[in-house]
Amino acid sequence: MAKLTEQDILNWNGPDSEYMNEDHLEFFRELLSKLQDELIERADETTGHLQDHELAPDPADRASQEEEYALELRTRDRERKLLSKIQKSLRDIDQGDYGFCLDTGEPIGLKRLLARPTATLSVEAQERRERLKKQFAD
Repeated sequence: MAKLTEQDILNWNGPDSEYMNEDHLEFFRELLSKLQDELIERADETTGHLQDHELAPDPADRASQEEEYALELRTRDRERKLLSKIQKSLRDIDQGDYGFCLDTGEPIGLKRLLARPTATLSVEAQERRERLKKQFAD
């Protein structure tokens, strides 16, 4: 069978027994690998960018420059966390666990995974966790 496209994933309407078949797994493996490669490339660019700059002699310019660096580092930290989730998702694909809710074991759903390939909970389980978190936070 030919490689699945994003449109194929959105339009898939097969039986539950065919959820996360080999074609689905290959589609998400490629998607996650591409995201991983992009994040690693951006991290390398940031490292080079931070090493190349000299400190500005003017204190105001230096403060502005340091704020830019701090923002860039916070962004890279979020990306590092995302990279960790992507790598876990790739391991889950290899182990046959990808696409199933950690709480219920039910399918997460192709559309949700397309929107958020690192999702580990179904929409219902995620909403339930958020309600509980909100209850105990108040």
